[in-house]
Amino acid sequence: MKIVSITAQVCNAEMRNWIFVRVETDQPGLIGWGEATLEFKTNAVIGAIADFAPMLAGQDPRDIEHCVQTMTRHSFWRLGVIGTSAISGIEMALWDILGMELGVPVWRLLGGKVRNHLRTYTHLGLGDMRAVYESDTADAIVGHARKVVEMGYDALKVVCVPYSHYTAPNAEVDRVRRVVGELRDAVGDDVDIMVDFHGRPASASAAMAFIDALSDARLLFVEEPVAPEDIGGLAEVKRRSTTPIASGERLIGRREFEPILRDRLVHIAQPDICHTGGLAETKKIAAMAEIAGIGIAPHNPIGPIAGVAALHFGVSTPNVIIQEEMSGAVPWYGDVVKWPIERRPGRWDVPELPGLGIEVDEAVIAAHPMKPDLLHTREAVMGDGTVVDW
Repeated sequence: MKIVSITAQVCNAEMRNWIFVRVETDQPGLIGWGEATLEFKTNAVIGAIADFAPMLAGQDPRDIEHCVQTMTRHSFWRLGVIGTSAISGIEMALWDILGMELGVPVWRLLGGKVRNHLRTYTHLGLGDMRAVYESDTADAIVGHARKVVEMGYDALKVVCVPYSHYTAPNAEVDRVRRVVGELRDAVGDDVDIMVDFHGRPASASAAMAFIDALSDARLLFVEEPVAPEDIGGLAEVKRRSTTPIASGERLIGRREFEPILRDRLVHIAQPDICHTGGLAETKKIAAMAEIAGIGIAPHNPIGPIAGVAALHFGVSTPNVIIQEEMSGAVPWYGDVVKWPIERRPGRWDVPELPGLGIEVDEAVIAAHPMKPDLLHTREAVMGDGTVVDW
């Protein structure tokens, strides 16, 4: 069996473009699909996929590790998130092909089943990006959260920490305490709440001001309390916090995770299968985390193929504790890809179809062509004009 072509297909999902990867083989009808979505870098990832295609032309798609080594080592320049996102999408598609060729679901190839279903959580508006990033009052957040809980979810995440710098103004700290306190009162003690800091605090002290203010809410975790490169700040936050700390969505590959896991700087690691190198690389990261006594909550705020890949990963990985999903990102989320399971709120069951088990409707992708990325990040500016982290 040989790889005949590797192409990107882009589907605009309003606030971001989903980048799907199509790998065609010389076996009639045997096509694998993956996802390489990377916010605000659509054209760059498409270009990287095109660059990798001739490297793998004529290769056996079942030799997945060999293909990944070829893309990584023959690139000469070490790859950042653009290159590894492209590799991730291609690698997913190769697993899809292998599973279909053998007639088994991908999770069987990743070590087999370790659980009977995967717990999931969602965001405000079921992942509608405007609800996620533009709900900043208690009324808006509580209203969206109640709807999520009424649907059957028992865990949700909010983004309510303001754009920050090196200090945390008292008024903002008090506002966040009040908002999350009202959210906890509204959903009750049996619903897990996570607060995504989005790496906005530029110092550990600013992050800790907000974390301390949220201690009474008994959060499942706070996410990315400082910028991903601030390892010293993360160490300080981990040492001082009584709330579990999660991070890792912007780390690439096991080598960037290694110091975080070695020194146990998080309670929960959050690799993104679409960015960190694919399913096999994320399994390696999970194994390293397991040695350090660290759980995994994979990052996944993107498209439906990424969601299916995360399902196969979670079914086969023992230290996964919960899976992020965004199945309400757009109303037609379920039209692009037919899933191998029925997505139930808060619970994804084990898929049994071969490969990833998906059917992709290329006509729906074509009906939502690529558009310029919506630069929501432009709002991340302080009152004096200082640019800060989104």
